[in-house]
Amino acid sequence: MFLLGLGKKKEEEEPMKKKKSTVMSGELVKVLGSGCAKCNELEANVKIALEELGMNTTIEHVSDFAQIAAYGVMSTPALVVDGRVVSYGKVLKVEEAIKVLKK
Repeated sequence: MFLLGLGKKKEEEEPMKKKKSTVMSGELVKVLGSGCAKCNELEANVKIALEELGMNTTIEHVSDFAQIAAYGVMSTPALVVDGRVVSYGKVLKVEEAIKVLKK
């Protein structure tokens, strides 16, 4: 069955669903960084922004450099929303985070 590509088709369908979705209740937001003060500040600002927007969203802090590099990020902290890097190399203020999350 694998030779027929049946397993591959299922794998291709799932990422397509993720690309179409927006940040809503239950979606995942990731903060990429080593856990330094700037990374923690970005995470705190994003939490405040999510609360102000009334979103019940999970925030994951990724500190593994291999996973960070997989996103193509070379400068942290970085923010990933719905699988897309939306900010890197700076700490977003709460107002900036709100704008990014609304998109």
